[in-house]
Order: sequence, then C-alpha cells, then structure tokens
Amino acid sequence: MPRVSPDHLQARRRQILDGARTCFARHGYEGATVRRLEEATGLSRGAIFHHFKDKESLFLALAEDDAARMADVVAEQGLVQVMRDLLSDRTPGGGSESETEWLGTRLEVSRRLRTDSEFRARWAQRSEQLTAATKARLQWQREGGNLRDDVDVDVLTAYLELVLEGLVSHLAMGLPADDLGPVLDVVEESVRRHRGR
Repeated sequence: MPRVSPDHLQARRRQILDGARTCFARHGYEGATVRRLEEATGLSRGAIFHHFKDKESLFLALAEDDAARMADVVAEQGLVQVMRDLLSDRTPGGGSESETEWLGTRLEVSRRLRTDSEFRARWAQRSEQLTAATKARLQWQREGGNLRDDVDVDVLTAYLELVLEGLVSHLAMGLPADDLGPVLDVVEESVRRHRGR
C-alpha cells in the first residue's frame, strides 16, 4: 500500500472539515447524518472516520478550527474585529466558508453547551483559547496605554465575549445588521482609555 504524504492527509482533513461545516450549518448536529456528511464532503464514511473518531469528534474539531481562527484575529486585531468580520459577511480569520456556515457552527456549539453536559465538559477544555487571546490582547493594549485602567481585564474580557454572543444571537434570529457598525464603534470605544479626563 503506498504511503500517503502529510500534505495529502492535511488536504483530506480540510476537505472533511469544510464539507462538515456546510452540513452542520444546514442540518444542525442531529440532522447531520453520516449519509449527509458523506454527500457534503464527497467522501465515504470510512474516509471521514479514518480522520475523526466519531461525529462528535468531527464537530469538536470543526469548532476548534473556528475558535483558533478567531483567536488569531483577536491576537492581531481584537475581538471587536471578529464581530466586524461577521457584520461584513467575512468569516473570522478569512476562511473559505461563508459567514452563514460559520454562524451555523457557532450556534450549534452554543445550543449543545446548553443541552449536552458531556459536550460541555469536552468543550471546556478547548474554549479557553479565545478567552486567553482576548485577555492577552487587552493586557497588551493596557500596557500600551490604550485600554481603560479603571476596569479589570477579566471584566473587559467577559464584557466583549458577552457582546459577541449577543451579536451571534442577533444574526441567528435574522435581524437586520446593516446598522450595527456604529454599535461596535461604541463597544470598542467603551474599552479604550480616554486621555485628558
């Protein structure tokens, strides 16, 4: 049997994740049957589950991939930029999937966190990446004198994460988002240090 190159394995893994994202966004976690995953990825169940132990592992890998891309954006530009990307129909981190597909995955994560204690326990091990990136970015801004210093960084982190969840919820409900840019301006301004006061 010929050896498969690491590049080929990585490309196959990416193909599975991209197809699964579409499938989970369209059908939800429960509705993303193995048959639908096969159709969305263009691969057999054997090929899919060669790379991922089961459907939950595939979903977690997909959510982790999204969280890692978001953390990269946060490290470079802050959490508000992730929100701006959502409003401009760009996927956080500039991935190839549509904002709707990313949002669908994010909503499934939120739903499963609320309803599935086993998933919540597994996700807790992975969810710190975005929080850590946000805290590090805010701390860096504070050290540069650009972040307000009358509120603890942990509180500002929780505030920004809450705004993100609210935005995701707003978009999920299909509410108008064209006028939310100025709202994010206010959010961004609310964490900045104002000199001369």
